[in-house]
Parts: sequence; structure tokens; C-alpha cells
Amino acid sequence: MHYIGLMSGTSVDGIDAVLVSISADGKPVLIASHAHPIPPAMRGEIQALMRAGANEIERLGELDMALGGLFAEAANAVIQQAGLDKKNIRAIGSHGQTLRHRPRAAHPFTLQIGNPSVIAERTGITTVADFRARDIAAGGQGAPLVPAFHRRMFHSTRRNRVILNIGGIANVTCLPADASQPVSGFDTGPGNTLLDQWMGHHNARDCDDAGQWAASGKSSKALLEQLLTDPYFAASPPKSTGREHFHLDWLNARLLKLSPAPTAVDVQATLVQLSALTIAQAVIRFLPQTQEVYVCGGGAHNRELMSALAEYFSSIPVATTEALGLHPDWVEAVAFAWLAHQTLEGLPGNIPSVTGARREVILGGIYPA
Repeated sequence: MHYIGLMSGTSVDGIDAVLVSISADGKPVLIASHAHPIPPAMRGEIQALMRAGANEIERLGELDMALGGLFAEAANAVIQQAGLDKKNIRAIGSHGQTLRHRPRAAHPFTLQIGNPSVIAERTGITTVADFRARDIAAGGQGAPLVPAFHRRMFHSTRRNRVILNIGGIANVTCLPADASQPVSGFDTGPGNTLLDQWMGHHNARDCDDAGQWAASGKSSKALLEQLLTDPYFAASPPKSTGREHFHLDWLNARLLKLSPAPTAVDVQATLVQLSALTIAQAVIRFLPQTQEVYVCGGGAHNRELMSALAEYFSSIPVATTEALGLHPDWVEAVAFAWLAHQTLEGLPGNIPSVTGARREVILGGIYPA
């Protein structure tokens, strides 16, 4: 059976589209991949809607439909690249674009846009979407959802592994070698989101390519200490967060407490240390049996960040998921193709020990072709 996975994360750096085959044993194999650009104007509107603003409902409604069309374009592009007849594709699994994630609100909710009805209509393929809401309905945080896929794809019977996804937000999955032990996972805090936002603000670029700008600066101990006072870092799992928490206003409020403030490039260098240190501290504190770490997501391309991680993890080896047979750029998109398969097979896609849900549940809504 063939599936498409579509993913756009908190970095809003594009839509990852993959085509996978899933055999009878339920393990996916990557066939084709495609990075679909998000036009700058649409990217700006997405980022604007991640924060409170005027006329939000009108703007959200239009963007939901427009982004659904762009997701459909991404799906059609990867199908064309693979040269596969659409009738051989069972479903599309679309994560959508997160605008709000409020698992600790009085009435917890999470909101992803990229209208799945538009995707189904413009591709002619059944689409599964809105994966996070059912876990929240079951008392969970709705995130992270990829640990169930990580368990299926990357579990080892010999070593206690952590799969570290560094997107806008960093999240970890602990895969104990002993299969009778529960899988655990949570968001550690910022991955690329503050790095990308600071880079955009000062250099009008989407990201710090390979961490080159950060490498030219010097980390500020005083700023790092200020940033680490945020209570999220010390909170125990299950926990999840997003760009609605870690954003430029959050950073600037802490910069105002320093006199003199660090230079812009030194702030970038400090933000690399913040991401690396909070990831390492979270793993060492909450997942102390970890024996090896494998990195996926855009952060795997940031040499400064990867170097800092290796230093903070010290005796724990760090590599990318390419060593396990899946390129780090495509892990999350493949995960949502697999989650679509789980849904259509009537199988659960969440892990309660990760999200805090009361029970395993079938995730997502199905939008027929």
C-alpha cells in the first residue's frame, strides 16, 4: 500500500512531502520525497497568525483554504516525481500547519490548518488529517505524536535509544531496549524557532545556514542564565510547547534585563547553546538510561548546534537518523504517512505514556476522495 505524508512544522520553512510504501508488517519504506516552498507572503501570514491579532477569524479562514491548496500541490508534485498512478495511493496523511497549541488551557485545544477537504478534492486521494485533537480529547497533550512511529521504525533490542527531532521545537522519544518498558517522549523547548526568528529579524533570512552566523559570535553566559529561568525547562513530562510560548517577545523581554545587552551575533550564538543545553539537560535528567541519540529535523544541518549537542552529551554518542536508514529531513513526513495508515487500519497512533492521554486512541479525521 502506498501513502503520502505531508508536514509543515513551526519553522514554516516549507512543506515536506513523501511517498512511502507500507508492507504487511506495517513498516514504511521511503520511495520519493519533495520539498515544496511556501511563498514568502503566505509564510508571513502564517507567522502573523501564530500570534494574537486583528480580524483573526477572517484571515484564518482564507489561509486555511489557501494552505490546503498548497498542501495539495505538494502531494501532486511528489506523485509526479515518483511516476505513480494515483489509484495506487491509499491515502494522504497531512499534519497541517500549527497555529496554536494550548494543551494547558481551561479547555485544551490545538489548531492546525491546511484544509483537508481541499487536499482530497484537488488530489483525488482520501486524506487523513487533524491528528492531534483526538489525543487532547482523551486527556493528552496532543504532542508529540511521532514517538509511536519512532518505536516502529527505530527500536533497538540492544541499546536504549533517544530519537531527537529538532524542528522549530525540539522533541525527544525514548525507546528502551526492553520492549516491556514504556516509550516516553516530550518537547524539550526551542529547537530552531528562536534561531530562525532572530536570524530573520537581523539578517532578513529564513535560517542561519549551517549555523555560520552563530559560529562567528560568542555565547553570553548572562543571557543564557536569563533564558534558562523559564519554568518550562524544569517542568516534568508529559509536556509540549510551541512558538506561541518561545518567540521574539519572549527573548526581548529577557534581553531588556541585561546591561549592556549582547550583540546580535552573540545572541545567536547563545540561542544555539540554549537549544543544545536544554535538550541535553532534559535527556540526562528525565531519560537517564539513554545510551545513544539520533537526530532528525532541520537542526541536523546546523553544524554549530550538532557540535554543541555532542559536547553537552559528552559520553553519549550522537548521530543522525541517516545511520538508521532514514534521512533526517523526511522522518516527520514519513511519520504522518504511517499515522494515516494506522487510522485507516483502525489502529491507535498515540502513546499515552508520552502524551498523558487516558488511553490509546485512533487519531485523525478521514476525508474521502
